[in-house]
Amino acid sequence: MEKVRWGILSTAKIAQKSLIPAFERAQNAVVAGIASSSGKAEEAAAQFNIAKSYSNYEEMLQDPEIDAVYIPLPNHLHKKWTLEAAKHGKHILCEKPASLTADETKEMVEFCREKNVKFMEAFMYQFHPQHERVREIIKSGEIGEVKFMRASFSFLLAQPEGNIKTDPNKGGGSLYDVGCYAIHAIRNIVGAEPVEVHVHANIDSDYQVDTSAFGYMQLENGVHAHFDCSFDMVFRAEYEVIGTEGQIKVPRAFRPDNQGGEGLVIVLKEGVTREEKIVADIYRAEVEHISQVILEDGEPSYTGENAIQNMRVIEACYQSIKTGKSIKLI
Repeated sequence: MEKVRWGILSTAKIAQKSLIPAFERAQNAVVAGIASSSGKAEEAAAQFNIAKSYSNYEEMLQDPEIDAVYIPLPNHLHKKWTLEAAKHGKHILCEKPASLTADETKEMVEFCREKNVKFMEAFMYQFHPQHERVREIIKSGEIGEVKFMRASFSFLLAQPEGNIKTDPNKGGGSLYDVGCYAIHAIRNIVGAEPVEVHVHANIDSDYQVDTSAFGYMQLENGVHAHFDCSFDMVFRAEYEVIGTEGQIKVPRAFRPDNQGGEGLVIVLKEGVTREEKIVADIYRAEVEHISQVILEDGEPSYTGENAIQNMRVIEACYQSIKTGKSIKLI
């Protein structure tokens, strides 16, 4: 089978823990090189049996034997290195959030199209089939008309000092880091866009980033939604959909890989509870999807326009936090 030759742009923890092993499991992709500006590329290449290592990112981008790059850099560097990769004709899988603003993401998407390279923001959770099952249940009418959705993603950040997640100059904050999942899930599951958001946040006095955020959304189809995200709470990665006749709970929404890939969909109706367990490898599915898109010269199921819209909502949330007012998106 033909394989896309991937380069890893940095030795970031998520690359080593989750993505490089996923590339190894994928049928249509191979990690051909890894680059680091910190001098750690050679060590990582030896650890993961990667053929090439590079002492800087530019060297990798100039290598004709690299077809595509995965970018797990800090949020504020996503735009710069996406544009640089596209200039060199490399396809791109970029960690979420795509950038820091909707305009930046739009520039990235449009430039990649201009250079005829594929771009996809790496929301890996969406490739688990439990979410398609939720949409099927909603469409079947089993829970009646959807009225409300709630999504939560939190964890306790044990060592905030010196962490890029608490650095305002590097796109730190809980909303950028994990709130983006909750926002994406609401849009993805309900299938409608927010027309108004109102968000409150706890801004850490030392780090000047949001360590928790609590948001309300009104969607264009009349559904209401709440989300919360935090660095100050116990781990939760879940959502719930409430209808006129029942409800659906998805307690492993964003990190089913923590349970060996086992997703869980719980349907509650008329006092009866039904559980459906679905197993999948989300990181492998993500890698194989974008690799197949590259091989077939297709388009990702998660489009650039969708990534831009998600950033529009995140941007409106930050505007609401700053002003203390509701923000309309239309």
